[in-house]
Amino acid sequence: MIFLRNAQLGAVDQSLTQTVTTDLASSLFDVEVSGGEASFTPASAAPTDFLVAVYEADGDLVAVAGGDDAMPAPDFPETFTIDRTYIYGTAPFDLGSADGSAKFRVSVDVLEIPGAREYYSQMIALPLNEVNRTVTNYIGIYTVLALFVILCSAVLTRGLVTLAFRGLGQVEDTAMTIAKGDFSQRMGDISPGTEVGRLKTAINVMLDRIDNALGQRDATVQQMRRFIGDASHELRTPLVTVRGYAELYRMGAIDGHEQTAQAMERIEKEAIRMGALVEDLLALARLDEQRDIAVSAVDLRPIARDAALDARAAAPDRAVTFAGQSPTAAIQIATISADDPTPRRRGTGIAGATRSLLRRRPKPTDKPTDTAPPLFTEPIPLQLPPEPVPIVLADENRVRQVVANLLGNARRYTPEGSPIELSVGVDVTNERGWIAVSDHGEGVPEQIRGKIFQRFWRADSSRTRETGGSGLGLSIVASVVSALQGSIEVTDTPGGGATFTVSFPLAVDRAYAGPYLDLATQPLPRTPQASED
Repeated sequence: MIFLRNAQLGAVDQSLTQTVTTDLASSLFDVEVSGGEASFTPASAAPTDFLVAVYEADGDLVAVAGGDDAMPAPDFPETFTIDRTYIYGTAPFDLGSADGSAKFRVSVDVLEIPGAREYYSQMIALPLNEVNRTVTNYIGIYTVLALFVILCSAVLTRGLVTLAFRGLGQVEDTAMTIAKGDFSQRMGDISPGTEVGRLKTAINVMLDRIDNALGQRDATVQQMRRFIGDASHELRTPLVTVRGYAELYRMGAIDGHEQTAQAMERIEKEAIRMGALVEDLLALARLDEQRDIAVSAVDLRPIARDAALDARAAAPDRAVTFAGQSPTAAIQIATISADDPTPRRRGTGIAGATRSLLRRRPKPTDKPTDTAPPLFTEPIPLQLPPEPVPIVLADENRVRQVVANLLGNARRYTPEGSPIELSVGVDVTNERGWIAVSDHGEGVPEQIRGKIFQRFWRADSSRTRETGGSGLGLSIVASVVSALQGSIEVTDTPGGGATFTVSFPLAVDRAYAGPYLDLATQPLPRTPQASED
């Protein structure tokens, strides 16, 4: 509004400076000149906005005229000399009313009356009521308009903010629902291009992870509780047996060498059972520590053969067989001697070598020669390309533990006398060596194959000592295989049963695995080499 007021004052000042230079007093006063003296009498003219005051040269106020009766008169100065008029010039200045209710804009200039001996000062005042009224009206209008704009902006802003952050309300509601324990809630109406949409996506991912973690925790807790019950029962049973035999002996119920031997045998068996369970628990605890394992090149064939021999010794009524390569099967030797100039071709390598040697035979000549030297003075061994052998990078003791556990499971969960096969091989494509244990029992149903390697899980939830295990055997196998960067899978055995296949990374570096390819200490027969003729 300051700019509007200044513009209005500028217009008033311009009107004053233009009017003060005119003879406005002649239109508002009846001027009579007598003896060089001028007299001013207010004329009965129509009301005007201008008010005029006339001063003599010495500064005395002579007359005042103009204006409106309803308009308050300005408080003109009592004296205003001609010198001050020259000093002020026509520059406008402010002047108030006598009662202070009105403001005027005033300009003064020299008034020359024809016939008068001296000059007079003409002071013209113009009220600022109209300017103030205009500014006030504009202030009112702009105030109302500003309030209306502010109100509309506030309503619009609230609507936009509510619309933009409506998703946050959903986030709040979902968070409150989750806080009450319902973790199945998820954020909907996601706009990926907005911050709220990305927030919802992040919250959904977080909720999925929390839900999975809680599910795993609940499953682990349930398995742990079940295992604690089973383990406590398994540990309590041999302790009760030992305690019972001790009480019987103390009470004298056991007498004689035969009964004492029988009691000691039962105590020993129960102690062995309890020791095996404790060893399984300790093995799992050590595996959980995830210590570094020193790996080396390990031949799977003697491990499988030794395991088959051990299983056959433990269960003589079972047919435990092993099918695999011998340690020297990868190396084939062919010998070419002087008595056999055209050896039997066993491959492109020997054939090519033979042709190369024949091309070196000297051409026939007519000159007499001594006895021709023999074509070959000694046998020349030729080595064929080696076949892949199951030499893997692993820890031999742990691999033997894995195979022993798998064989123990096969004996425990298959009928008496059913055969068990062990086999080894190489997956050339994936550069892995594998060893498989196949049985001919009931097999492993498809729906539980993902659970049998879980810790504390047993297919038979009963606590019978005869058939139920502790639920740790296969979990130990899985932990050991994982620590050795290997893998294990379960498939159906042709004709019925289950086949557990364990694979480990191959020792692909022949220079590294070479010393292990033909160890004389390994209990496997060597492939006989071709003898010289």
